[in-house]
Amino acid sequence: MSTTLQAYVHALTFEALETISVELRPQRGGDFPAFTPGSHIDLNLPNGLVRNYSLCNNSEERQRYVVAVLLDRNSRGGSRCVHESLKVGMPITIAAPRNNFALREDAAHSVLVAGGIGITPLLCMARRLKQLGRSFEMLYFARERRSAAFLAELQALGMPLHLHFDKEAGGPPDLRALLARRAPDAGTHHYACGPAPMLDAFEKACENLGHANHHIERFAAVEVAASDEALVSFAVEARRSGKILQVSADKSILDTLLDAGIEVDYSCCEGVCGTCETKVLEGIPDHRDSVLSAKERAANQSMMVCVGGSRSKTLVLDI
Repeated sequence: MSTTLQAYVHALTFEALETISVELRPQRGGDFPAFTPGSHIDLNLPNGLVRNYSLCNNSEERQRYVVAVLLDRNSRGGSRCVHESLKVGMPITIAAPRNNFALREDAAHSVLVAGGIGITPLLCMARRLKQLGRSFEMLYFARERRSAAFLAELQALGMPLHLHFDKEAGGPPDLRALLARRAPDAGTHHYACGPAPMLDAFEKACENLGHANHHIERFAAVEVAASDEALVSFAVEARRSGKILQVSADKSILDTLLDAGIEVDYSCCEGVCGTCETKVLEGIPDHRDSVLSAKERAANQSMMVCVGGSRSKTLVLDI
């Protein structure tokens, strides 16, 4: 597992309809490790589940971490446990921050696109860009105004802010039209976080409009089927461990490595958190994660071993 930190629940705050924020502080005082906008942490919940949530507080803060959690109507136990079981003062084990959704602080302009609880990493980004005096804007979508978390804080930042509430507007936003308001520019970076249909539409619109620098973060894994070139079984050479292992059809690379006594950092086991990202030295992986971009997949320099497979008879991993 990833490096763990001992924290406690310092505060629980109502932020919007069915959304609460959880402020965490170090159990023994002092500071937490530094983090950057776009980072997330894992919470080891009282019911035994591990869930990752984006940090939404100011990235300059070290004495606390703040996440916000929407009560998912289709919860598999994570968000419901946060809402119903966490109590102020309760100790909790968390993982050190990781960032698969990094902000380009030197971009000429940034466009932040948030859908619902996807506001959390983008709020942190907006705060940082404001501190730096950078040019940026935000598009924030929610079903209704009362379900839009941190709305007052966003408005106080004084940035160009386009709000869209489905109930007030009579339907969903025209995302392509909103993204088309700016011509393609190599100095502009677009970021989006929210529900899967919005992210799919965002990626498609950016590609069609020529917005080359676009980045997404998914809260839930997207099931990616094995490619036609994927092998049913293959060998993995763990170069640093000096072991060659056979991966069978009924086991993941991660499970195969763990069964062989090789230590691997992991968390979600669904290809969405990025914790198990491993450098590829030789071979062609079959990428099935929701973390790497198309460009990163094509480079074949790393993979998520919890869900990835192989297109070559042998994969050599730096582990």
